[in-house]
Amino acid sequence: MDYYAGVDLGATNVRAVVAEDDGTTIGVSRRSTPRGPTGIDVTEGVLRTVREACGDAGIAPTEIVAAGIGSIGPFDLAEGAVIDPANLPDSIDRIPLTGPISKLIDSDEVYLHNDTNAGVIGERFHADRNPDDMVYITISSGVGAGVCCDGEIMSGWDGNAGEVGHCVVDPQGRLTCGCGRDGHWEAYCSGNAIPDFARLLAEDDPTISTTLPLEGPDFTAKDIFELAGEDELADYTIEQLAHWNAIGVTNVIHSFAPIVVSFGGAVALHNEELVVDPIRERVAEMVMTNVPEITVTNMGDDVVLEGALASALTGGTGDRKQL
Repeated sequence: MDYYAGVDLGATNVRAVVAEDDGTTIGVSRRSTPRGPTGIDVTEGVLRTVREACGDAGIAPTEIVAAGIGSIGPFDLAEGAVIDPANLPDSIDRIPLTGPISKLIDSDEVYLHNDTNAGVIGERFHADRNPDDMVYITISSGVGAGVCCDGEIMSGWDGNAGEVGHCVVDPQGRLTCGCGRDGHWEAYCSGNAIPDFARLLAEDDPTISTTLPLEGPDFTAKDIFELAGEDELADYTIEQLAHWNAIGVTNVIHSFAPIVVSFGGAVALHNEELVVDPIRERVAEMVMTNVPEITVTNMGDDVVLEGALASALTGGTGDRKQL
């Protein structure tokens, strides 16, 4: 019996799963992501999580023949490491992953992906048609995409392809992205950015009535979606989000010609009717090529972990023919 492992390294949690060669899960583990003080401490936390998943499965780590990793970025693919992750302390400059996990399982078959590429691998693997052309878009604290085009997972030479959240959607650049650049899709539509966008819209038209706590320290995107249909500014903000999201998704469709676009991330998953449905309606009128099927992942928060495992099972592709 061959065994496979999937790892999901996020800024908050690190999770691991061990499965048999038919994909049946037999071991799991979850830990909080170490906050440092160095990247090596994060690496050791990942290794502990993999060991615990192996223990839960009743196998030794060396019985794993391949592992997939879905991780926060950005990457140095040549080193197989995360470099300067934005959502971890500044003292963490590099998190080695590929080498240490390869040594732990005694196998060179270790596949490192950013979380959105792991997402598209998982979506492709579990899709009925196992399509060769699809995109997974996450709208969460940030915006990003994993792309499978002509059966190839697009990683880029350094592992950082798919950063569609940093495509410019507003040439006026009225809002600044967390990366420091202006006008990016993520600067308007990510969970972290939506409150600032609502404040900007309120400043543009002070006549719009609202009960939103715009200046409150705990004001979040959730407040806006919860008042949909009851608050004028909330409704206007959601309408404008649909505008920018549709532009971003249309650009992705024209760039990669997917058959399926699947959404994940907290903003999309928790507000499908308010976020994804308007994208479906608007994109159909904006795309000059074939309009893809637009879906929401049915794997919820597990899509990256499932994609990492699917990567291990299929040589990094999500192609079921590789089983």
